Amino acid sequence: MKQINTESEDPCITENSSSSISVKSTPEIEKKFVHSVYDAIAPHFSSTRFAKWPKVAEFLSSLPSGSLILDAGCGNGKYLGFNQDCFFIGCDISPSLIKICLDRGHEVLVADAVNLPYRTGFGDAAISIAVLHHLSTENRRIKAIEELVRVVKKGGLVLITVWAVEQEDSSLLNKWTPLADKYVEEWQGSGSPRAARLTSSPSLESIPEIEESGFGGEERKVCNVSEVLGDLKEEDNAKNQQEYFVPWHLPYHRAEVSGASAHALATGLATKDDIKGAVVYNRYYHVFSEGELESLTNGISNARVVDQFFDKSNWCIILERTLEGRHCYEYAGVVAGFCICPNNAEHLLTTFKIGATIYLWLDLFILP
Repeated sequence: MKQINTESEDPCITENSSSSISVKSTPEIEKKFVHSVYDAIAPHFSSTRFAKWPKVAEFLSSLPSGSLILDAGCGNGKYLGFNQDCFFIGCDISPSLIKICLDRGHEVLVADAVNLPYRTGFGDAAISIAVLHHLSTENRRIKAIEELVRVVKKGGLVLITVWAVEQEDSSLLNKWTPLADKYVEEWQGSGSPRAARLTSSPSLESIPEIEESGFGGEERKVCNVSEVLGDLKEEDNAKNQQEYFVPWHLPYHRAEVSGASAHALATGLATKDDIKGAVVYNRYYHVFSEGELESLTNGISNARVVDQFFDKSNWCIILERTLEGRHCYEYAGVVAGFCICPNNAEHLLTTFKIGATIYLWLDLFILP
């Protein structure tokens, strides 16, 4: 007996299906400069993540009492349990961040944003806060949105926020490290809508780091603007730049919690800054331009845009699921018995009996 894959439970989510194996295969740039980085910096990162964004708090507070909410990319779980009248579950790609959530008593698991391990239409709402900008191709971003829509029921809402290229403090763009052509070609490929525009971006080696004051984890590497923008052509290219490395400074006294930093230094995935007393990690970001987030939803036929707005240098969008998903199971062999326990939308216990073997399927929000 087998259960139909949840990916195929929805009727034609997009005109161009983005559920191919290649979309689910994690690019090397994400493995090295997202997954590995957040595993290494998790405790320090978590210590800086406690304030709730007002717009996210407003969205969660607006949901009806008893709503079941998924936080996909929950990080340290700061939004889990925010509305005490609702039920929350979360997932994140980082086992280290998930451990922090578990230690706090949250219902969470490790999962990939482009392949969520939940049944179709189980939740009332889902949020994805500062997650999609870590996905390195357009198709993977679309797939992540499809998955968020898939797991909520008809009428369910999805809130997505991403970093914007239109930063309120425009000087920050000069403090990030743009990815050069060779990195886009090697790790990102042609899937990015901006890949073709990166024809004159400088190599990473040409961008020196200048000492900054302070020590917050969100410090960015400062670029020498005279080297980066030598003429109008390069300046125009810089305005179109959307692929960046954004450094995270992990203090030496926090760096050896798991030994991950020692390994990163040995393999060249991190550098030492003795002046600041920190191990420096680069995090991959694709920052979004105006209208880009909405454009990713154009082919998603079972959702509509309810709202979109700019808030604190983030582009945000709220989607509503408009179509029901299919919940069906296929099984092989001779079925000697089949029963469904009394209705309980949250905990549906289905019993399949094949021959002398009884299979119990606990159809919770989270599949085993």
